[in-house]
Amino acid sequence: MLTLEQMVLRLAIAVVLGAIIGLERELAGKEAGIRTDIMVAAGAAIFAIVGVTLPYLIALSPANLEEILARNSGFLGAVANVVVGVGFLGAGIIVKQGIHVRGLTTAATVWFAAAIGVLCGIGLWEFAAVSSVGLTLLLVGLRKINLYKYVGKAPGHRHPEEEADEEDRSHSHD
Repeated sequence: MLTLEQMVLRLAIAVVLGAIIGLERELAGKEAGIRTDIMVAAGAAIFAIVGVTLPYLIALSPANLEEILARNSGFLGAVANVVVGVGFLGAGIIVKQGIHVRGLTTAATVWFAAAIGVLCGIGLWEFAAVSSVGLTLLLVGLRKINLYKYVGKAPGHRHPEEEADEEDRSHSHD
């Protein structure tokens, strides 16, 4: 069973890593930033901690623990449902404007923050730290090199044939 100090440490690491992920989105001027990613990472860590400690809490004695672990993996559902719950949260971040979809990367970072929280909650905080820092640096780097320049399309810019297609569609409903 985890001690209170271990639980608090895992939660604190999730909060710090969620802040690192959210800072990148905040600096990019996105809607979901530091506060959102902190809450998602912290919430996911708490659910993971619940999943890790639940077998110890429901065992009537230490002798029953092995049987509980062998016969019931239902406590892992707390961790599995984080993925589903955060998927709904991410869906609320994604917005379609005309033919453009906005918020995909921000929604993905919220989902990623949840995964980081789960890693912290189950005690894999070193992997969580490396993943958080590495992928946040990757996001920053990709924004800095301006991939749109290399694919011949500016952010938010539509090619003339895309505009013509949209205009054709709008006139077809007249």
